[in-house]
Amino acid sequence: MTETTTGVRHPAAPAAAGSAMRFRPDIEGLRAVAVVLVVLFHAGVPGLAGGYVGVDVFFVVSGFLITSLMLREIRRTGGLSLIEFYSRRARRILPAAAVVLVSTLLASYHWLGFLRGDEIAGDVVWSALFSANHRFAAGGVDYLASQDAVSPVQHFWSLAVEEQFYLVWPIAIALLLWLGFRWAIGYWLAAAVAASLAYSIWQTGTWAYFSPVTRAWELGAGCLLALVATRLDRIPGRIATAMAGTGLALIVVAALTFDDSTPFPGYAALLPVLATVLVLAGRGDSVLGRWPLVRLGRVSFSFYLWHWPVLVIAEQAYGEPLPATTRALLVLASLGLAVITYFGIEEPVRRSRSLRGSPVLTLSLAAWLIVAPLVVARWQTSTSPAAGTGSGSEYQPRLGAPHGPP
Repeated sequence: MTETTTGVRHPAAPAAAGSAMRFRPDIEGLRAVAVVLVVLFHAGVPGLAGGYVGVDVFFVVSGFLITSLMLREIRRTGGLSLIEFYSRRARRILPAAAVVLVSTLLASYHWLGFLRGDEIAGDVVWSALFSANHRFAAGGVDYLASQDAVSPVQHFWSLAVEEQFYLVWPIAIALLLWLGFRWAIGYWLAAAVAASLAYSIWQTGTWAYFSPVTRAWELGAGCLLALVATRLDRIPGRIATAMAGTGLALIVVAALTFDDSTPFPGYAALLPVLATVLVLAGRGDSVLGRWPLVRLGRVSFSFYLWHWPVLVIAEQAYGEPLPATTRALLVLASLGLAVITYFGIEEPVRRSRSLRGSPVLTLSLAAWLIVAPLVVARWQTSTSPAAGTGSGSEYQPRLGAPHGPP
């Protein structure tokens, strides 16, 4: 869901946020914590009713890393290339997303029947166009209290929010640079973050959960931290480490104390967001930089994409809540798919010299990756039998989300 920290490799020495463009193992570890919270929450692990805050952690980390990359380019070249920016995003996001969307759609038709498959095909189309959040908000989906059959691509709402944010933020920076108002970037962003937070508090509810307007401040918090990152090197090491430890503890507190009755995002989202800012601003290598967390953090994007459809399709095909052992095995299967996707698809595309050397070629590939799920969805719905003509099409969705919102 976020820009990789490994795109720029330097010695993995402990670094404060001011050294953000060095490889930071603590950030990979933080992403591992975020995805584990979300996955275990969805798998129904007791005590993690607030594990959905992992998505908020991802938002802040994404804003921090991507803004850090843009600032580095500005310092190096004096400007910001939008085509290079969107090319990087395409290489990072689209290959894995397209594979998961197509695979999920085919699996839905196979295991859930034609009627349910036709419904999911519509969700896949919106997800491929990075508009899933609008799709589910318009349908009145309540992630925190849904009793209806959820879509196996419903978790793509968060990816849609991110990409909608990045349709605005880089263009705003480029425009301010072109106008000669580089000094105003921070002030403009701070005002936008304040307005988004206020709107989020005012509008807490179904639409607020999915809205890019009510979620923008979470990404913006990470962006603001990136703007002041070089000044954080002045923080003494022990204090920085304490900040990171405190932030990590607060993220865990949110996951353990929040539940489906917590009004979200609103005021409640301040806890995981500010906690994540503390972790990023400090030094968390001693805990978050351990190699198991770093390895898991690297595959966190694919793990996030795969775990939800695997759990949802399996439970809806089974027809009733799955045993805990089965859910555990499905989580491990999702992790296996994530590893395969990372090494077989994500990394080869992201590191391709041909694609990195040609933004036009990258954007051409991006267009095909966006179109592919649309074509498969269209083909499946056009060849689908009429509702009620076969046993597969008689499937009636009965289950809600396995255990809450992605």
